[in-house]
Amino acid sequence: MDIRQLRYFIAIAEEKQITAAAQRLHMTQPPLGQQLKTLEQELGVQLVIRTGKLLELTDAGQALYKHAIHLTKLLEESQTEVKEIGMGIRGKLTIGVNTLSSAPLPRLLRAFKIRYPKVTYKIQQNESNQLLRLMRERSIELAIVRLPLDLSDFEVLRLQSEPFYFVTANTFVPEAREFSYADIQHYPLILPSAEGLGLYRSIMDQFAGRGLTADVIGECSDIVTLLEWVSSGDGTTIIPESILKLHRGYEIQSFAIADSQLRFATGLIWLKNRYLTKTAQHFIELMKEMKLTE
Repeated sequence: MDIRQLRYFIAIAEEKQITAAAQRLHMTQPPLGQQLKTLEQELGVQLVIRTGKLLELTDAGQALYKHAIHLTKLLEESQTEVKEIGMGIRGKLTIGVNTLSSAPLPRLLRAFKIRYPKVTYKIQQNESNQLLRLMRERSIELAIVRLPLDLSDFEVLRLQSEPFYFVTANTFVPEAREFSYADIQHYPLILPSAEGLGLYRSIMDQFAGRGLTADVIGECSDIVTLLEWVSSGDGTTIIPESILKLHRGYEIQSFAIADSQLRFATGLIWLKNRYLTKTAQHFIELMKEMKLTE
């Protein structure tokens, strides 16, 4: 018994005549009648009985009809799902996000969900080097990482870079709305030190390159704790703009750094010479369309 025979039987059961069922199936009557006979012989039961000009289902026929409807519907749904996955309409987006590089992601996901409502998501947050490992292991397809990194094995779509800000508690009364590194060196600093990000060293290099000495009183790898600490007034910090956008509601204020060339650079990456699902390809296309790239 195969799916073709089940479709034949459904037509016979619903039309209640071999002639009408044959017309519905765009075939001649004798082959359809033979298919019914073959099916009954294969199952060893009578599936229909003739009552006048019509065919009525036996109890066995009723049971087969119920299962035939379910099986053919399941097959059609499977075919549709496979086609949709192939087109990127359905599927799973597997993406890694660096600890500090996810500022554009919520807006991207909202837009992507509207366009592809049947797609599901697996989003994994980790340090950039760990995300590279997960990509090589095929655990994720895409990742948003902090640059620079050794990405010789990867395609890279650079995202728009962002400035750093000098951040203090709301209780701090500034003398100006813009600070230089020479100004900042006089304030106690608590710097982000997430392993693998290189933020701490990048910020310290800004002071060293100007012959300045930063007054660093602490390091903190957890951004929430860092912002809570700064909001208490015990210290100040220097962080990328994305952190300010992602973590709102703290009693802090931010100031532009006048003489800073330091930029927070991120990129969307994927392995070279690896097949990308249509879902991942659509995500890349949407990121370009939303003008989030350089």
